[in-house]
Amino acid sequence: MVRPARVELPYTIIRLDQRSAEWHRWRLDGIGASDAPTVMGENPWRSRAALLAEKVGGEGQYENGAMSRGVSLEPAARRHFERLIGLPFRPLCLQSTTTDWLRASLDGLSADGTRVIEIKCGQAAYRTTAATGQPPGYYIGQLQHILAVTGLEAIDFVCYQPRQPLLHLPVPRDEEYIASLLVAESLFWEQVLAERARPTPRFRRQSPGRRKP
Repeated sequence: MVRPARVELPYTIIRLDQRSAEWHRWRLDGIGASDAPTVMGENPWRSRAALLAEKVGGEGQYENGAMSRGVSLEPAARRHFERLIGLPFRPLCLQSTTTDWLRASLDGLSADGTRVIEIKCGQAAYRTTAATGQPPGYYIGQLQHILAVTGLEAIDFVCYQPRQPLLHLPVPRDEEYIASLLVAESLFWEQVLAERARPTPRFRRQSPGRRKP
């Protein structure tokens, strides 16, 4: 009997409960998908300086009411999408096998590892996606970061609002963008390590807070 060749994945599954204290500490020691738009200068609400302070000093971005609502709606959105395509998904934390700081907390990865979803439950994201047929520009870095970690060719972008049609957009991998993203993230992480190594730190290390996933 011929055994199928083992496929080497570009990531390791990290057994953590998302939003636990251990998960927050793990996120501080790398660059996650939601950090990518900030690193790329595409996040209109958060600066690189604020992200640097978080990574060096543990000064986390706390969840507001809208973020907490989005998190609470994610399981329902995932169930809707599972029914739509007939595949189960589960949230997972992944870490690159070649680049230690390259990490992602996924809203869902299919059991066979061939599909990944990013769920947005905010009203603004839903309205923009419904109007334009595209993900908002400030999420592009996040989506491409996830594809960089998983090695997949596309990501399923899902927008959900209760009592509204589920919005689903497959977003293809953009190799040129990913190349630029990884360079920018590598330089940013070098800056984080340099700041941590300073004899007199500019940012005091604190306990990580609850932040946007």
